[in-house]
Amino acid sequence: MFSISAKAAEKAKVILKNEGKEGWGLRIFSTEGSCSPSFGLDIDETLQEGDEVIEKDGLKVYMNKQTFDLLNDVELDYYEDEEQEGFVLKGPMPSCGSGCGGSCGV
Repeated sequence: MFSISAKAAEKAKVILKNEGKEGWGLRIFSTEGSCSPSFGLDIDETLQEGDEVIEKDGLKVYMNKQTFDLLNDVELDYYEDEEQEGFVLKGPMPSCGSGCGGSCGV
């Protein structure tokens, strides 16, 4: 089952508040790449027909059924160090390729 880390939920809620979109959620979407799907992340206000909704600490993450199925056993996390920061998907990625190493940025 897809999950959201506490750190990702807290960071997303701060971003949504700073954008004036408190109470909105995040949408994870997939697009077909040449050899594996790519994933993106956006801010979204509403649930669309057929969406799966995952909640953690007051944060809602929406995704369509196809994306949800691709991200089984994956966690949305937030990574930061001195050089970079951002949301990442951690876990067994579908056909992610050798350059991914178990996590992919979104």
